[in-house]
Amino acid sequence: MPAPGSAEECAAFAALQARLPALFRRVFADPAAPRTVVVVPGLSMDADVLSKVVGGRHYEERQLAMLMLLRLPATRLVFVSSTRIEPSIIDYHLGLLQDVPVEDARRRLVLLSAADASPQTLTQKILDRPRLLERIRAAMGDPALAHLTCFNVTACERTLAVRLGIPLYGCDPALMEIGGKSGSRKAFRASGIALPDGSEDLRDTRDLVESLAALKARHPQLERAVVKLNHGFSGEGNAVFSFAGCPDCEAPRWIAAHLPLNLSMEARDLGWDRYAAKLAGQGGIVEAWVSGSGLRSPSVQMRITPLGELEFISTHDQILGGPSGQIFQACTFPADAAYALEIQALARRVGEVLKAKGVLGRFGVDFVSVPLEDGWEHFAIEINLRKGGTTHTLQMLQFLTGGRYDPARAVFVTPSGTERSYFATDNVVSPAYRRLTPDDFFEIAARRDLRSDPVEQCGVTFGLVGALSECGKLGMVAIDADCDAARQRFRHAVAVLDEESARE
Repeated sequence: MPAPGSAEECAAFAALQARLPALFRRVFADPAAPRTVVVVPGLSMDADVLSKVVGGRHYEERQLAMLMLLRLPATRLVFVSSTRIEPSIIDYHLGLLQDVPVEDARRRLVLLSAADASPQTLTQKILDRPRLLERIRAAMGDPALAHLTCFNVTACERTLAVRLGIPLYGCDPALMEIGGKSGSRKAFRASGIALPDGSEDLRDTRDLVESLAALKARHPQLERAVVKLNHGFSGEGNAVFSFAGCPDCEAPRWIAAHLPLNLSMEARDLGWDRYAAKLAGQGGIVEAWVSGSGLRSPSVQMRITPLGELEFISTHDQILGGPSGQIFQACTFPADAAYALEIQALARRVGEVLKAKGVLGRFGVDFVSVPLEDGWEHFAIEINLRKGGTTHTLQMLQFLTGGRYDPARAVFVTPSGTERSYFATDNVVSPAYRRLTPDDFFEIAARRDLRSDPVEQCGVTFGLVGALSECGKLGMVAIDADCDAARQRFRHAVAVLDEESARE
């Protein structure tokens, strides 16, 4: 095998990727066509920042939504995880399949594990275990009918694709900087859409001080600015700088002196020294803090297919939390009808720029939207060249209902013509939930009728159940006719769990 990162490996990867268009035409378009999907759900991201996410090692379970692909009669799924997933969790997801015998689905599912709970990325764990690689190759069958899917793509995922000899439905890691915070700002400018005033390509604290001072000079009344690491995620790599007390004269000197004290990190326990080291290692940006009464944080999800087609997947309203409200907590789908079509149009312009650069697969565009007297003003703030916190939630809705997203109306429509919405989060948290094992939880869900109804096409589904006993944390998707009804269904499910977990 070629050495990781070598010219030979890049050439081999390009040759594999060249097979995707024909595979897409022949297999993806035909539900009955034989295929194998190799799912590697690990998050290949900054280990320090990822360690701040409660229950982060269980986030691989979010991609168990991919098991719903087993509703396709000739599809084989190879799901690789860091550690063994509880059998009851697998049984729960297989039980969501409609009109598919569980034993038939189980026959086409291969579960493999690296048996390694360390913080190292899942992909690297696989690469470090030749026998595990061989078991994946054996399980996937004909490589001409197989492809690899990952949460995000780095050089490690490129190496894995080459070692397995199958294409990867995702963006070439050579284009990774396009999806960084600096690359996002450049793409927004190229597409001609609004973005917050600021600077990108910061290399160190000196650049940071100069950029903050220049931003303050352009906006003397500005009270706060956002600093972002190029490859932070879910807001965990962000920090907020306060200009409170900054003099009009000698601002650079004042900012340099107050930088550690006035910079508040979103990630818990990530101090100034470590943050400054990460800034020097991966670069970053500075942006003016966008404020306004009634501020919203919507997003648009799209994909660029192997045939070069640009498709809308969804819109969401993100619900953010954390010290300054920048960390993704939950979402509602679809985004508010007052602006959903507007942000779609803006995201399409970004998508055209990305397509011209050779981007492939899923991506999301995040906005900050400010209400005006006669409409909304939208600022693009981030591109994510990967799956995200809304990927698995929409997959559950699609797979459970058989419906589709209608971009012309920015709504989701079932085969019967009814609209469906959801409220979703990976942050249903209570210390009392730690009393429950996965088996306990699924017994409660069955007894209290917390389920998805295939006839009504409403209900709740659960994820991250592996984090329940360890962290008291759970994921949930509540589906109903509209967002308000979905929230009400979500609150009812949480009330049931709180009641059951409080019992002695």
